[in-house]
Amino acid sequence: MRFDTLLADTDARGVVTVTLNQPDKRNALSETMIAELTAFARGPGAKARAVVLRGAGKLFCAGGDLDWMRRQIDADRATRMTEARKLAMMLNALNEMPSPLIARVHGGAFGGGVGLMAVADVVVAGAGAKFGLTETRLGLIPATIGPYVLARMGEGMARRVFHIPRIFDAPEAERLGLVARVVPEADLDAAVEAFVKPCLTAAPGAVAAAKSLARALGPVIDGGTIDDSIHRLAETWEQPEAAEGIAAFFAGRPPGWSSGG
Repeated sequence: MRFDTLLADTDARGVVTVTLNQPDKRNALSETMIAELTAFARGPGAKARAVVLRGAGKLFCAGGDLDWMRRQIDADRATRMTEARKLAMMLNALNEMPSPLIARVHGGAFGGGVGLMAVADVVVAGAGAKFGLTETRLGLIPATIGPYVLARMGEGMARRVFHIPRIFDAPEAERLGLVARVVPEADLDAAVEAFVKPCLTAAPGAVAAAKSLARALGPVIDGGTIDDSIHRLAETWEQPEAAEGIAAFFAGRPPGWSSGG
């Protein structure tokens, strides 16, 4: 399977490394990348012994693509909901992928990038990486990623960062349950391999069944949950705060409600 925004390499063991390959755009989640990640999760990713997800360039993933955001400003409600559903279903496809998914995070992850981390089975992060859920700065909410972030962190931990748009570091991400292990960036590959190797000793069918069981025993993320997150995002886009927040962002000025900080 060929991709425009991803690189996918399979080694002799059947381990697939998929790289978000738009470093000039900080690996932001464009419409094309969302579609390709969905196709990957339902195709080669589902057949792998293990999948390693990483980003090219200076950071893992900066979140939503700015061109996509510009198009949402003038879009109608139906269009916004359609676009939100594409992101929601991409996250769902990765979350339900039967293969183990290990995220290798360097530099940083923001917004949708945190969503990608939340659907991984294991996240290994470089010690210098930064993270943030900063949607409320724009008058928006982390809606479609929300079910997965809450499932990963739990409500109590998530409320420290879910709606308070501050940047936090890798040790805090580990304490929040978002990251499994923090290592010096030079040791990232070795740390990832330490999680990959045990996957190769497990029966693939049993791995898939165990992942399915974990999801069944954890917080419910079903069609109703996904639909609710999409509707909440659509409602937020239609509020005056979103119009002001997005306009201020592209104008390079603080929004009207901001008092600095």
